[in-house]
Amino acid sequence: MATAINERGQFTIALSGGSTPKPLYEAIASQKLPWDKIHVFWGDERYVPPDHPDSNELMTRRAWLDKVPIPAANIHAVPTLAANPAVDAAQHEKHLQEFFHVTPGQFPSLDVVLLGMGDDAHTASLFPHTAALKVCDRLITVGNKDNSQRITFTYPLINAARSVIFLVAGANKRPALAQVFAPVADDFTYPSRLIRPQGELFWLLDAAAGLELKP
Repeated sequence: MATAINERGQFTIALSGGSTPKPLYEAIASQKLPWDKIHVFWGDERYVPPDHPDSNELMTRRAWLDKVPIPAANIHAVPTLAANPAVDAAQHEKHLQEFFHVTPGQFPSLDVVLLGMGDDAHTASLFPHTAALKVCDRLITVGNKDNSQRITFTYPLINAARSVIFLVAGANKRPALAQVFAPVADDFTYPSRLIRPQGELFWLLDAAAGLELKP
């Protein structure tokens, strides 16, 4: 963070939803940080209003953002109120392009992208064998799972990050992790394999998730 602020005047981070990162967010909320220099994004969001119980934004606000003096302009929430996820995805892409000063076809480098992984090896809202996995010319796209619509970073945007951090917990993730780390497996069946960032990649696993992995 200090390096990013010293070199670029700001620190940019994209967050994940779900229960796994919540304790981390609560811990961050207790820290004294240069909040005016920190810009928060989300790697994906369920297509629900921001006050909906399933909203990643709502979880993050309750665990972290509402507890710290971060400027409202530094919170770059995913829009979900147009009644059309494709419209909101395009709006959010335009916002990212303007914020990072990039043109269509260019991918900005966030300082950190925090990801989770499901037991089907999906990450963000990039689910196995879905159209979102084939989108490689945009920053943002629509993801779908079981008739539930979401807005998500594309994998090229994730891969442009300076650092990508996976947080994975639970024994139910072991089979998927084994395939993600396997020398050969299908990327479109195990989408987390598509995450090969230009920068650094870290996997933070609890004992249950990583039990059968070899160093």
